[in-house]
Amino acid sequence: MTDTGRGTGPDFIEALARGLDVLRTFRPGTPSMTLSEIAGLTGLARPTVRRILITLETLGYVRGAGRGYALTPRVLDLGMAYVHSLSMWDVARPHMEKLVAQTGESTSMAQLDGSDIVYVARVAVPKIVTLAVSIGTRFPAAATSMGKVLLAALPPAAVPGVLAEPSRSGIAARWQPADSELETALREVRAKGWALADQDLAPGIRSVATGVRDGDGNVIAALNVTVHAAETSVETLLDDHLPRLLRTAADIGHDWALTATIPSVTA
Repeated sequence: MTDTGRGTGPDFIEALARGLDVLRTFRPGTPSMTLSEIAGLTGLARPTVRRILITLETLGYVRGAGRGYALTPRVLDLGMAYVHSLSMWDVARPHMEKLVAQTGESTSMAQLDGSDIVYVARVAVPKIVTLAVSIGTRFPAAATSMGKVLLAALPPAAVPGVLAEPSRSGIAARWQPADSELETALREVRAKGWALADQDLAPGIRSVATGVRDGDGNVIAALNVTVHAAETSVETLLDDHLPRLLRTAADIGHDWALTATIPSVTA
């Protein structure tokens, strides 16, 4: 996992990077790991991993779990600090809740991180789906409606470099498009302003997404409506839910733009 030479400047702190490497080794399905397992995944020496784990345990980010270590809920602070710093959730939540009330389906918001999307906000309804989703969940971008929207918002020349980054989602998507096929799909998204993913990621998951723009018109997040393919047809998704989704995304973007114009007041 470690990337030798990733930091070349004199101000790069290798010890901090190694600590983050250790935190990233904990994935879905591996709630706890031994020191040896972490060392193997990171490529770090066991004494180095041991010192990092002791430090993280002292700070409250990991805890001893049998013969190994596990993350603690305090790790959520790291991710939620990002979400709350942008006020995304506070601004978007009322609009997303209204959309869920109108559609009876779950809605989520995500941003692009390398070749993955990362969920930053979600309002869910209780339904049985193939893949569990929560804040911080990662999926391969190209196989999701939100990912297609976010990739389409990039300069076309930048897309291959973004997708060249290995996914850290741990998910093998059903749809593995050739470069030309993906280019065609993204051109269609740019023309329409929205994207459909019909079981591209996993069986039973169907969604439509559109971009949420800031005051300058830049797509800074994607918003979707997700349905179970056995319950909701593509026609219903596009004819009934998509118009509501487009209005919701526009309303969120409008409120984000207003929020950005409010000056900060320091007591």
